[in-house]
Amino acid sequence: MKATKTQFTGTILSGHKEAAVEVPFDPAKKWNIATESIRPGRRGYRVHGVFAGAPFQSFIVARSKRFWVLVEEKYLKISRVSVGDTVTIAIEPDIN
Repeated sequence: MKATKTQFTGTILSGHKEAAVEVPFDPAKKWNIATESIRPGRRGYRVHGVFAGAPFQSFIVARSKRFWVLVEEKYLKISRVSVGDTVTIAIEPDIN
């Protein structure tokens, strides 16, 4: 099954280290992909796409039995959005 770009809308929430938006699906099931190492002790799914109208790259991680796409501060600035705003995101796996 070929992974396809998926679009959804969500609210930007403040995270422990960076902002995040809840992802309304399980990437492993939807795209048939596996996690990879992001940094020691943390695994996730590498993705790319469009965040609030601007191109971006990130990871989807699992926390509290839900999935979250991490949003670095630079993407908030580029898109002129902040924590609490609702945004549209279109993402797909970034398979190397």
